[in-house]
Amino acid sequence: MLGGVTVNIILGFLIYMMILFIWGKDVMPYSDMPDGFNASPVAKSIGFRDGDLVLEVDNKELESVVDINRYLFLRNSKRVKVKHTSGKIEVINIPENFGSMLFEAGEIIPLSPRISNTVDSIVKGGPADLAGIKAGDKIIALFEDTISSRNDITIEKYSKKDSLKFTIQRNGNSFVRYVYPREDSFFGGYFKQNFKLTHVGLTFSESIVQGFSYGYWTLYEYIAQFKYIFTKKGASQLGGFGAIGSLFPSKWDWKGFWSSTALISIILAFMNILPIPALDGGHAMFLMYEIITGRKANDKVLEYAQVIGFIFLITLVIYANGNDLYRWLYT
Repeated sequence: MLGGVTVNIILGFLIYMMILFIWGKDVMPYSDMPDGFNASPVAKSIGFRDGDLVLEVDNKELESVVDINRYLFLRNSKRVKVKHTSGKIEVINIPENFGSMLFEAGEIIPLSPRISNTVDSIVKGGPADLAGIKAGDKIIALFEDTISSRNDITIEKYSKKDSLKFTIQRNGNSFVRYVYPREDSFFGGYFKQNFKLTHVGLTFSESIVQGFSYGYWTLYEYIAQFKYIFTKKGASQLGGFGAIGSLFPSKWDWKGFWSSTALISIILAFMNILPIPALDGGHAMFLMYEIITGRKANDKVLEYAQVIGFIFLITLVIYANGNDLYRWLYT
């Protein structure tokens, strides 16, 4: 009865192993992100600050510090050691319900990489170019708001303004430039990113170990976020065939294709093992009942259970695909 579930799990894990063996992985220790992170309001409420360097999570240094959001949102981490911009090192205790706090606030990325407020390049003919802003300029204020990083530039906040008043610093001099952004809030410039990913190749044996670990945590995180489906906000984010299709890259990319295939395989394994009649897990549930009691469940009970399970699944499919259609029409 659980043969399909088993194959889905094994396939997902094997694909992740081969992805790591063929393409390797990218890592980013905290030393490669010297500007640290910008913290969301919920993250700040428990002690994080803008510019924090994440040194350790649960007494372990992260191989890729950008994974911190997974640990905070889905992995129930207890302690995060950070270094503030003042140089002070502090251990922040994470509340047990922190993931729920983030989900309800719509902040699934509580810590975002801090991007410099220095302009790296300008789009020719864009709003910034027309305003006379050049590569190398440092933006230090937007109206009266002090700007210390790109993360502080919230153009959407001033969407009703015809123009944006930027204070620019160039060659030690400060001056004002007025930018007229497009309707989509496009600024027309890109900012320097003072962090880097390092590509690492893996041996076959390393890819097996790390591929298994990656598959385990992928399954763990999917199960961890499954509880949010039973909230009003989570239910509205359910998706059907359209959402599944969006998992695959818009342009053909073998790594993206296999990553999405592995994820879907693991999701199918988890969904099929749920104890819902008409699914593999439902059949296994009745078999366990027979093993424990020594007798088969009543045929009428099995019949009604199958009908109820089938109706539930069809309703879920219609609802999920209805969400896809609604998002396609109105977003």
